[in-house]
Formats: sequence, structure tokens, C-alpha cells
Amino acid sequence: MTLPVTAPASPSASASLSAPVVPPRVGVWLIGARGSVAVTAVAGCAAVTAGLRLPTGLVTESAEFAGADLPPLSTLVFGGHDTLDCPLPKRAEALAAAGVLPPGLPAAVDAELGAAEREIRPGGPAPGDTRGPRRLIADFAADITDFTRRLGLRRTVVVNVASTEPTATGDVLPPSSLYAAAALEAGCPYVNFTPSTGLHHPALAERLAASGLPYAGRDGKTGQTLLRSVLGPMFRQRALTVRAWSGTNLLGGGDGAALADPAAAAAKNAGKERVLADTLGTTPEGEVHIDDVPALGDWKTAWDHIAFDGFLGTRMILQTIWQGCDSALAAPLVLDLARLTSRAHEAGVSGPLSELGFYFKDPVGDAPSSLADQYTDLLAFATRLGKVAGEHGEQGTGESGGGGEGEAGDRQAGHDGRDECVDRDRPDGSVGSPEPGGSRPVGDRAGEPR
Repeated sequence: MTLPVTAPASPSASASLSAPVVPPRVGVWLIGARGSVAVTAVAGCAAVTAGLRLPTGLVTESAEFAGADLPPLSTLVFGGHDTLDCPLPKRAEALAAAGVLPPGLPAAVDAELGAAEREIRPGGPAPGDTRGPRRLIADFAADITDFTRRLGLRRTVVVNVASTEPTATGDVLPPSSLYAAAALEAGCPYVNFTPSTGLHHPALAERLAASGLPYAGRDGKTGQTLLRSVLGPMFRQRALTVRAWSGTNLLGGGDGAALADPAAAAAKNAGKERVLADTLGTTPEGEVHIDDVPALGDWKTAWDHIAFDGFLGTRMILQTIWQGCDSALAAPLVLDLARLTSRAHEAGVSGPLSELGFYFKDPVGDAPSSLADQYTDLLAFATRLGKVAGEHGEQGTGESGGGGEGEAGDRQAGHDGRDECVDRDRPDGSVGSPEPGGSRPVGDRAGEPR
């Protein structure tokens, strides 16, 4: 019997069949890249990608987000600005010694930490820096653009995780706003995980509106305020009258040092108070006090004392104690936000991402304050992103497509050490949030790095 003769496949055809699909990579540019939150995010991303740890705390890894076409964790590439010079591997070792990172994790992700460390550039303005605001913005933007182009990244999202700065006054741009302006100049979506001014400065309003870029913020909701956004609606829905709500925060590390400044603490507390006013419909008596306790390091304790009236005016008390590791609480949110904002940019969404209010104390745009309502909005946004992918025929744009070259590996991580380095997340200033409004689709992906 003669077997049919099959012509050999052409080299190009066989290559296309056998070559693995390389997912496009997405840059995450961290302002405060050597701080505890940044290091934990980078190291954690590498650990989860390698299967060393479960994605606990990563909302975007839950089943509800499977169809949103988010960039996989394995495609995130890290870089950033910082005024500190302590290497990420050393910072990670110190965080592991403090119990923030699991023992042995820094060594396991050392290559990824090293790759991220090579992509960190000097921030500013540093003492003695003679550059003016325009030059600083141009230099910062050039760093971000070089990172995106040199590594062949699909896009880069800028995330501010630097220490809280005092509320800006006057016309002078604070460091956080310099970095935010640089993100706009580089054509990058922007996330403000701090209560600092950032994009919220009036001098940036016109530039922001013209950019067509999506942005989110501000001030990540990780502990005490997260609980308040759940309890506040409970009291209101049960028609219980809250007479007073007082709180105390004890924390150390870079955040504790930064918030020892009354002006910085005031900026931080504004978001906490706003959540209560919005969820209760009134502002109860009481204040939040923030105390710097250096011995606590990255750990914090938040105590709330709530005095309320029940039926017939019966007086009652609820007290809560929240004890947690701020970096471990914040890091997964940073990764979530980078993925969601990147996908929004890819889907042609512009303006304030009010749908991401779930993650913030003081969200931009017209967002509800109740955590349950915010979560509903977030899930609807994820569904919307998935539908956009289907309508545009984007089959797994987060999973496939042309990648880029560069020395950085598919996984990168960073860390935070205290050893011979000052443990401050005071890297570079901060970022703020923009004007109210709703996110809106645009015709093309405005601001995408070219």
C-alpha cells in the first residue's frame, strides 16, 4: 500500500505552529519603589507567579474577574523612582526578618528583586537638587518612557506608594504632583495609593483633562477605614444613631515617621472622616489620633470606640481592634489596581475610574462610600472590561500578543530592608487624585506610550 505523500510544511508555517505565544508585558512604575509596600508587592507578585504562595488578598485573582481579560501577574515588570539607595534584595531580607515576608522568600525571588532593582531611578527633588519643576517632570517622564520602550512593554501604569506628604498649599507643585505630571507627560495611566496631592493639584487640571488617560485614587483603604466602610452602613441601615466615633492608630515604619508630622496626619485623617460622614449621613463626634510607635515597624493597631443609641434611646458601645501588617494589606491592592488600570487603558477608558472606589478612602469620581456598593460597582466594571474585549475581538489580550525584549525577566520583585538602610517609605513624595466625574470610553487609547 502506498501512503499519500504530504508536502513538508514551510519553515514559517511550522515555526508559527510550534512557537509559544508570548504575552505582552505591562510595566508597573512605582513612586517610592524601595518602600515596604512596593517591595512587598514586587516580591509577592514573583512568589505568586512562581507558585510559591497562594494569591490571598488579590481580589483580581478571584473567579469573578476571570473574564475581565486582565494582564496576568506573570507579565508585570517593575521599576520606579526613589530617593533612597538601599537595594531591593536587602530591603526584602529586612522585611523577612521583621515577619512581613515569609522566611526564605527573598532568596527564592532574588533574581526578580534584582531585575526590579536595576529599573529604579533616582527620585527628587533631593537636598541640593537645582532642577526646577519643569526639568524634574521632564526627567521623570524620560525615565518612565525609557523603561517602557527599552523593555518593549505594551504600556506602563504609574502607581504612587510613597509616604504621605502634607496637603499642598499655594502654586508650588509638591513632589507627588511632579511625579503625577511626569506620568501624564509619559502617556501613562496613573494610580494614587496615598492621600498626597498628586494629580489633584489645580495646576494639573487642564493637562489631566487633555490627556485622555484613566486614573484612580486616592489613599488605599487597607485597615481601619475598610472596617468603617462596612460598619457605617450597618448602623444607618439598622436605624441606630451613632453619637460618637473615636479612633486611634498606632504604627511604626516609614508611615509612622511620615504621619508624625501633624500636616501629613491631617491629610490622612480627612479620608477616614469622609467615609463616616458619607455612610452615616452625618458627622459624629470624635477624632482619629495617629501615633508613631517605631518599635511596631510595619505592624499597626487601629482601635475604634463607637457610642450609639438603640431603641428607646438605650445607650450602647461597640469597640473594634484591628491589628495587621500594613505592607501585606496594601501590596495585593497595588497589584490589583495596576492590572485593572492597565486593562481600562487598553479598553479605551479615560478619566477618573470611580469604579475602583472599592480600593480607596477618598475615591475619585462619583463613587459610593459603602464597601458593599463599591464591590458591586467593581464587579460591574470587570464585566464591562470583558465585554469590551469580546466586542473588539480581543481574545485574551492580557494573555497573548507580542511581547517585548529586555533583560528584565517575566517576573520581577522588590523589597524593603532595614538592616543598614533607614526604614522609610519616604522615597519620593506622593501622588494625589483628580477631579470628580465618571470614567468614559474614548475612540482610541489616548496616551499609550509609543
